[in-house]
Amino acid sequence: MTQQKKPRDLVVRDADHAGMLEESFHHPFNPNSELHRFDLGGRAGLSHLGISVIRVPSQRESFAKHSHAAEEEWLFVLRGRGLVEIGDESYEIAPGDFVGFPAGAHAHHVRNPKKEDLVYLCGGERTAVDVIEYPAAGRRVVRVAREMTVYPVQAGEPLFR
Repeated sequence: MTQQKKPRDLVVRDADHAGMLEESFHHPFNPNSELHRFDLGGRAGLSHLGISVIRVPSQRESFAKHSHAAEEEWLFVLRGRGLVEIGDESYEIAPGDFVGFPAGAHAHHVRNPKKEDLVYLCGGERTAVDVIEYPAAGRRVVRVAREMTVYPVQAGEPLFR
């Protein structure tokens, strides 16, 4: 059992960001992936939900296009503009826009083709077991707890329809 946080530690203030480490990430299945994040959920002691502030620099992309079998995800744009790809369609996103990604639904992906950074709040469930499909990379990841195993997708039926 994790140690209970003090009440003050459950509140993450905007001023706290100055003292928080911005983590950088490049997804191994997407050479144009570059994002920087602040882990708000972890900072506030959440273990069942992941919530982060994400910054995608100009001309870069978030993760690789993917879908989850078990976990729902969402994003809410704070500043900048970008494109969200859902299935075979693409939509411009701007401040105030919300996008939901139900479990087992279309693969999704965020790109920033603009000159300014795209900043959004995103979150999702943290299930014990999930299967993540990366259609463009031809890979499927099975995650049990924090252990991940990558499998090549063989010709035939996709995991999700």
